[in-house]
Amino acid sequence: MKRKMLKFMLVSSTSIVLFNGCTGSEMAPNNATQTGAATGAVAGAVIGYNTGSGGGKNAAVGALIGTALGAGIGSAVDSSNPEPVETGGWQ
Repeated sequence: MKRKMLKFMLVSSTSIVLFNGCTGSEMAPNNATQTGAATGAVAGAVIGYNTGSGGGKNAAVGALIGTALGAGIGSAVDSSNPEPVETGGWQ
């Protein structure tokens, strides 16, 4: 059981690092929605997996709820941030 959980945590952590790397601020300056959704999905899956006896089913439900909450919070952060100002320079 511990080995299975360790494998799940390793895959989840690696996935979040890779997904967050794809939403860099160079290409999309307002990326809190994507980052929040990815972070929420992993956090929700981990919490769901460790809650109750459903295992994979709880992880999937937790990931869906975490994605929705993370994207909602990220969207609120994006809408409260001012638009970046173009300063010229190297493009």
